[in-house]
Amino acid sequence: MAEVLLFHHSLGLTEGVGAFADGLRRAGHVVHLPDLYGGRTFPDLETAAGFVREVGFDVLVARGERAAEGLPTGIVYAGFSLGVLPAQKLAQSRPGAAGALLFGACVPPLTFGAAWPQDVPAQVHAMDADPYFVGDGDLEAARELVAGAVDRELFLYPGSAHLFAELGAPEYAPEAAALCIERVLCFLAAVTG
Repeated sequence: MAEVLLFHHSLGLTEGVGAFADGLRRAGHVVHLPDLYGGRTFPDLETAAGFVREVGFDVLVARGERAAEGLPTGIVYAGFSLGVLPAQKLAQSRPGAAGALLFGACVPPLTFGAAWPQDVPAQVHAMDADPYFVGDGDLEAARELVAGAVDRELFLYPGSAHLFAELGAPEYAPEAAALCIERVLCFLAAVTG
């Protein structure tokens, strides 16, 4: 059994993010699902982006760090899109991280002031034509993250959806999502085994 701290994307803590967490729970894992927005959700990425700019990335990352306080150190940090920022920072800077799961985003490891820790495995999942992932530099950051590492992997799925693994999202891609979840469950089994 793994313990996971999962951060939502810019739309907020949606039912789809909750459904993803519930799938991990049904597989026997403990999942913490903090709400970085205090209950707010948004109908589309454009509206959500305005809110994120207003609040600030640093504030949201700090909220993510506070969500980790009191949790054990040997956990997996996970995030969808915007949620990758606190997940990646915690995986890189909080001692004892068991791993990282990054969905639809990745930033260069030096963004958080240090190289990726050699003992922290990771998976990055995204669609190969997702304009946010490919066009905003995340693909290059993900390739940098996994380069030369046997325990860090980049999985690209065919398509252009950004929230492809979120049940109920307009861009949900069932086949890609099923393969993503299968790979995530294998990852969680490996980090706890």
